[in-house]
Amino acid sequence: MTEYRIEKDSMGEMQVPASSYYGAQTQRAVLNFPISDLRFPRPFIRALGLIKKAAAETNLELGLLDEELASAIIEAAGEVAEGSLDEQFVVDIFQTGSGTSTNMNTNEVIANRAIEIRGGETGSRDVHPNDHVNMGQSSNDVIPTAIHVSALEEVDKSLLPALKQLQESLGKKAQEFDDVVKIGRTHLQDAVPVRLGQEFSAYASMLEHGIRRVESARASLGELAIGGTAVGTGLNCPPKFAGRVVEKVSKWTGVSFREAANKFEALASRDAAVEASGMFKSIAVSLMKIANDLRWLGSGPRCGIGELLLPAVQPGSSIMPGKVNPVIPEAVTMIASQVIGNDVTITVGGQSGNFELNVMKPVIAYNLLQSIHLLSTGSVVLAEKCVDGLKVDRKRFEETVERSLAMVTSLAPKIGYDRATEIAKEAYQTGRTVREVALEKKVLSAEELEQALDPWSMTEGGN
Repeated sequence: MTEYRIEKDSMGEMQVPASSYYGAQTQRAVLNFPISDLRFPRPFIRALGLIKKAAAETNLELGLLDEELASAIIEAAGEVAEGSLDEQFVVDIFQTGSGTSTNMNTNEVIANRAIEIRGGETGSRDVHPNDHVNMGQSSNDVIPTAIHVSALEEVDKSLLPALKQLQESLGKKAQEFDDVVKIGRTHLQDAVPVRLGQEFSAYASMLEHGIRRVESARASLGELAIGGTAVGTGLNCPPKFAGRVVEKVSKWTGVSFREAANKFEALASRDAAVEASGMFKSIAVSLMKIANDLRWLGSGPRCGIGELLLPAVQPGSSIMPGKVNPVIPEAVTMIASQVIGNDVTITVGGQSGNFELNVMKPVIAYNLLQSIHLLSTGSVVLAEKCVDGLKVDRKRFEETVERSLAMVTSLAPKIGYDRATEIAKEAYQTGRTVREVALEKKVLSAEELEQALDPWSMTEGGN
């Protein structure tokens, strides 16, 4: 049976599990929000720990906390940042829109762990969650600060490296496949020849553009709300507090943060998160297009397009022996769908700023960090388990290029659009190639026709 202790907050006494570091306010939130199994992820908890540690160090430097008290808070906050107390963060994502429950969850865990470090009795409030751990802060500036710190740290450490890895993989395939001429497709119909390397260069360029978009969002995410306290005025926040906290967090994360230029905007608006999510959505759209192209081009192996040979990573069917499916691209399309959906949630959340405070911060934080995580892992998986192992069926390319009716396009400048159309129609009706019909009709000399219908030259542009 669970053993309990009694803790107090401003509303009275609460039974709290005896083994927990969290206290009465956290327990109230647990009882009030039995909604989902969603909890803040590790990067967000790490950010909270770093912020509380930086605040305690700053308050010590400013002479507002004595050394023994500050030392215990700093040690406990460090443990939160490092992850050894993650099981103590029990509040549902769907909670108070300011994230106050999670801020107090953090304050209580650090306070009680600090009491334990000092040899005191857990729950005694000898280290006070509000007076000491939350000194100079408010949930209203701590939570948006944690959103930006966690998001930008994950962008730098996970997302950008993953996108660059996928971009490099696609770029290598663009070079490897540059000697392969194929028929392009527009409107799902045959179009003029293009090199497979050129097709893959488009994919690599999409990732390159995506990387630039993410990097452009760093400027907004780099602004931290800390120091704004309740409504942006900085009430109860000592001078120099915010600047020192920002400096410490920047040093520990290796990411360059700065104080928000306008603390009122930093509390009332979540526009930076909306902007970043829009960038992530753009990348998701790119990944959806690339993944779908890969699985269509690899469809078959005998009765589909079958131009690409995707790596076989697992059996594809419980009933059809030997069937292999494009499971990696399929997983990536699901990732893209989730990120696009997350962006809708974040957009609606960003609209929910009432006067001086946005009140959908927890769900914005959760979805933003999930999008970063999914795009990071999905890009690596797509690169390593699909793109890097792609091969081509060169014989199929040779056959389809010669059979394509779109080959007639290069004849139009020489014999006119109408006459070229007649050749294409006859080739289609008779089942012959454009080359065969054009030779029969002697629209050009054999030498001129050979030059005009050279697939490689068609991929180089010009007449």
